[in-house]
Amino acid sequence: MELVATPQHPLFAARISGIDIRCPVSPAQCREIVRLMDRYAVCAIGHDGPPTNEEQIAFSVLLGPMDRGRSPKIEGTGIRIPHNEIVDQSNLDQDGVIYEEGDRRLLFKRANRLWHTDMSFRQVRATYSLLSAHVVPSAGGNTEFVDMRAVYDALPESTRSRLDGLVAEHSYWYSRSLGGGPAPTDAERASRPPARHALVHVCPGSGRKSLYIASHISGIVGWREDEACALIDELMAFATQPRFIYSHDWRVGDVVIWDNLATIHRATPFDDTRYRRDMRRTTCRERLVHS
Repeated sequence: MELVATPQHPLFAARISGIDIRCPVSPAQCREIVRLMDRYAVCAIGHDGPPTNEEQIAFSVLLGPMDRGRSPKIEGTGIRIPHNEIVDQSNLDQDGVIYEEGDRRLLFKRANRLWHTDMSFRQVRATYSLLSAHVVPSAGGNTEFVDMRAVYDALPESTRSRLDGLVAEHSYWYSRSLGGGPAPTDAERASRPPARHALVHVCPGSGRKSLYIASHISGIVGWREDEACALIDELMAFATQPRFIYSHDWRVGDVVIWDNLATIHRATPFDDTRYRRDMRRTTCRERLVHS
């Protein structure tokens, strides 16, 4: 069956039909998905039910080297999903119970409501993320996306010139604190040291230049803190104008793939101490990392 892309926004994002990732995917279908990702940067595939963890992992590995190491955990967190490849993006503890208000794990997760790109705090960056919807709240909880290639194209030439050669430092714990989370413990801080990346890069698939910014940015190399914050705030304000944003309204069974080298995203609020939201993420990286 031929894959069909239905655009969801004037600049990017599409809903893809003609494929079910719960079934074996052919090499030709995989090549077509990559081609569509280069074009749209965000692609949603609907199903009548979510993939199993094993099915999601089997499909994700077709798109590139996967992040397989057990991610460093917030202290006090148990394991709900026993697969190293799955990042648990739910508001549920290891027993499937909704976190109570004030739980440090919930406070850290709320930082996902800040605009970011996955794993920019790693030196080997994330390429594709794949998020599957198992349970969605009755209201709220959309995910918003911005195509940073389109944003770069729209920047004034004077601003693009200012960005040449600039390198930013990305810290996981900076964004957690910025999002209202508690100060990390020494062990937590040591588990995820910062990484440095250029503010502008060329996306490998499309060949287009893109901004690479996120709430994880704690500074710009060689700049004073106040100057760096001012520039990042300016760029983020420009990028998150309504004209650039696609908001994905989740349905159970949706699998959304996005290109972290070309986009930023954020979770939108919902009543996270009342309603369950069970989302599961797999992540591909620029190259294989043994961790």
